[in-house]
Amino acid sequence: MDIEIYRLEFNGKECKYLQVYNKIKSMIVDGKLSSNEKLPPIRILSKLLNVNSVTVVRAYELLESDGYVIKRVGSGTFVSLKTEKYDVRHIEDDEEFYRLDSGNPSPDIFPIEDFKKAVNMALENDDASIFNYDDGHGISELKEVLRKYLSNFHVNTSTENLMVISGAQQGIDIVSKAMIDYSDIVFIEEPTYAGAIDVLKSRGAKLVTVPMLEDGIDIGILKMKLEKLRPKLMYLMPNFQNPTGISYSENKKKKLIEMAEEYGFYILEDDFISDFRFLSENNRTLKSYDKYNRVIYIKSFSKILMPGLRVGVMDIPTELINRVLISKYSSDISTSTLIQKSLYYYMDKFNWKNHIINVEKIYTQKYVECYKYIHKKLGSRLNIIDNKGGINFFLELSRGYFSNDFTKFMLEKKVALQPGSMYFDNEIDDRFFRINIARESVERIKEAVDIIADSLDEFYQKNSNLSKIDNSELQ
Repeated sequence: MDIEIYRLEFNGKECKYLQVYNKIKSMIVDGKLSSNEKLPPIRILSKLLNVNSVTVVRAYELLESDGYVIKRVGSGTFVSLKTEKYDVRHIEDDEEFYRLDSGNPSPDIFPIEDFKKAVNMALENDDASIFNYDDGHGISELKEVLRKYLSNFHVNTSTENLMVISGAQQGIDIVSKAMIDYSDIVFIEEPTYAGAIDVLKSRGAKLVTVPMLEDGIDIGILKMKLEKLRPKLMYLMPNFQNPTGISYSENKKKKLIEMAEEYGFYILEDDFISDFRFLSENNRTLKSYDKYNRVIYIKSFSKILMPGLRVGVMDIPTELINRVLISKYSSDISTSTLIQKSLYYYMDKFNWKNHIINVEKIYTQKYVECYKYIHKKLGSRLNIIDNKGGINFFLELSRGYFSNDFTKFMLEKKVALQPGSMYFDNEIDDRFFRINIARESVERIKEAVDIIADSLDEFYQKNSNLSKIDNSELQ
């Protein structure tokens, strides 16, 4: 460690701890300090800068609260793993890489020819209004088709409560913008979808995490936190959760609805693949149990149709519709009318039901084969979070090793994975990584899992020194 890079000349205009904070923050942002790099012990940095140790403590605390560093008990303060953005754009077109990081489905399941016909029908059957904005809610024909589709899954609603959106991510953003003010409390699962974390934090929400168990969020800890805190919103993925693949039990789903009513908060349910049962005992949505109108339901079609369409639907409690509509209008006025009309014609005029049956068969078969193979090859070496379906597997390295190190190591082996650090708000000894099976064929997934299995010993050996605490550097 070159301690001299931390030296700075103080000015008399700003508090010294803020100047130390800004100096270290700039070095992190500019890449002069790398992800997982250890900062100097407090006593050493205070001596170098000729300041009281309290000054350095306050600077480190501010860096931690802003997410630039993380404190590891007994080991020191380190640059956050999240400061190194996960970026694999440079391998996007390289077919040598095994893409177990991407949630985009294989193009093989896309109904391209039929959807082309649906687009042509929209262009031929509708006048120039197809290129105008709609009223923001979505076109009535599509909403009626979507209402009927959702009723198959016990989501019984009216077209007045439905809003067509430009994908699930926009839905999360719209709801956040409509409901969340700065410092409002939002409860989330730990771990949970990285996109939701980013959106909620961008709205200034104070995120409170509740750990996941094998049948869903920990109700006991949730109740303890609800006794002390009153969230305005709770974000959940009750079926085949991303990144763990965990599905909530029926009892837990019903209990969450009761708790939302008792403590007066709304639940934002993000549903991306509960259309399919896989091997789960219950793939019903949380919304289907919502007798108190406490659930804002987002349904995405990215995994069952084509992600590039950027279309989804929200079912919104009546008392929130106007607020959400204003938020939607300020985001993009309306979702593409051409896309909406095309989706309507495809779902109404073509064999949508047959498409869903075929996609479920493909996904279920792929899940079963991959589940068996991943557990066979890695089950004795790594802890695998158990699930009953979906497209994600969440695996845990041995204690003391970190997912960012492992995913970078595996990228050198031509296997792209996602580090678990993306899915945690508060970074803690993150040693998880995610395998996604949506994109690659079963054969290529098995080949990639073989490479992971064959590389574990090498990774542990190369990184063994990093996992050991150097007692001479303890603060």
